[in-house]
Amino acid sequence: MPSATPSQSRRWMASGIALGSMLLATGLVQAQDFGDHASSTLTTKAWESLAAGKDDLVVAYVGKCRELYEAEAKKQQANLTEFAPAEKAHDFWALNDVGTCTFLEGQLLEKQGKKKEAIETYRRLANELKFCQCWDTKGWFWKPAEAAAGRIKELEFDQQLE
Repeated sequence: MPSATPSQSRRWMASGIALGSMLLATGLVQAQDFGDHASSTLTTKAWESLAAGKDDLVVAYVGKCRELYEAEAKKQQANLTEFAPAEKAHDFWALNDVGTCTFLEGQLLEKQGKKKEAIETYRRLANELKFCQCWDTKGWFWKPAEAAAGRIKELEFDQQLE
């Protein structure tokens, strides 16, 4: 097969760039922006994407948060025997953000009708990251693992009815 001339290569590259730009503009493909890659940034972007119905971005942000910070989150979890008091909760930033992202993953799976996978995700959160806390903009911490335990009960009950 003959190789492309430099002129053909430039046209193909330009066409690819134009097609990619068109797909982004039409929303057929959504580009993720990891910002500064901080766990808090990724968690915020995952929340916003879930609220906006941008499922592929939720997956991207949750995945990146887990990739970068899950090892540290598990170390932080291992150092706790109970929830950190509110004044120290921010010290467990990786645990809090990875735990919150795991909760958001469960929410996404529920939204997609994947109840079994949602239960597995919530169970992983409740077992492995149980002391994570999430700051609510209303001025208090809530506990994603406790919320996950509630979702597990509700989803399992729903499955019995089906």
